[in-house]
Amino acid sequence: MPDTWPPSDRTEVQLSAGDARLAVDLRGGTLCRLAVGDWELLDGYAPGAVAPGWRGAVLVPWPNRLRHGRWTWQEEELQLDVRSPDEPHAIHGLVAWQPWTVLAEADGSVTVGTTVEPHPGYPFRLAVAVDHELTAERLTCRLRVRNLGAEPAPFGAGFHPYLSVGATADGGIGEAELTVPARTELVLDGGLPTGERRPYDGAIGRIGDRALDTPLTDLDRDADGWTHVRLRGGAGELTLSADDSWPWLQVYSGDTLPEGQWRRSLAVEPMTCPPNALADDVDLHVLGPDEEWAGTWALAWTPAT
Repeated sequence: MPDTWPPSDRTEVQLSAGDARLAVDLRGGTLCRLAVGDWELLDGYAPGAVAPGWRGAVLVPWPNRLRHGRWTWQEEELQLDVRSPDEPHAIHGLVAWQPWTVLAEADGSVTVGTTVEPHPGYPFRLAVAVDHELTAERLTCRLRVRNLGAEPAPFGAGFHPYLSVGATADGGIGEAELTVPARTELVLDGGLPTGERRPYDGAIGRIGDRALDTPLTDLDRDADGWTHVRLRGGAGELTLSADDSWPWLQVYSGDTLPEGQWRRSLAVEPMTCPPNALADDVDLHVLGPDEEWAGTWALAWTPAT
């Protein structure tokens, strides 16, 4: 038998533009690092490490949690793997730990992709690609999804970047100032919807001791259909913008993370649908055979002076 092994020589891809440097982990297509000079804009992780807290993950074919991993599609009851006995729910999709490949590469841009194969609890086949474009002032990410199967395929999507504005110690995100352009909060119990929605004031200001783990919708948008979240701290200001393909945002202040990760950054997650969407059929996309969907979000930065 030949003494051959799968290729393993490339585990990440890097881009640079001016002082900005981006690293994308090819395990999961994950944003593991974005830095401008000495400022680490993403609270990421070292290449080759297991990404804690789903840092930078691409969330397909659903974001967030699905209660007990159970849902029904066209009268068929489906069961996904659940996270653990302590948290018996399916979480954040199927692509965050699988291999991705480089599909295209040029100065300042790279496209990475993977395939969602039929899976217990998700019997559909999807092609997934993310186009990254980096300039000295902005990172732009476009997610594309295509149905490779012969039947309609429901899905949701999201991203899970942790934004860092200079805090390195536990609790440091409390000093940052936050504005979220949302008018409605989906009420959760144990990370899952109760069915209640209530008005939300996104003019938060200083985060302080406020614990955030909140799905938000009814987003205010500019004339081009983009919405803009602003986070400001000692290192500067970050603006996360999302086009109208993303009707939901989740903000998470890291209160359930362990020591060394606790409340030092803020996850701001563009999502196409809320938690439990596969079961609740809220804002799901359904792609026919060969149909495609795309959505874009971006991160811009202004260093402190």
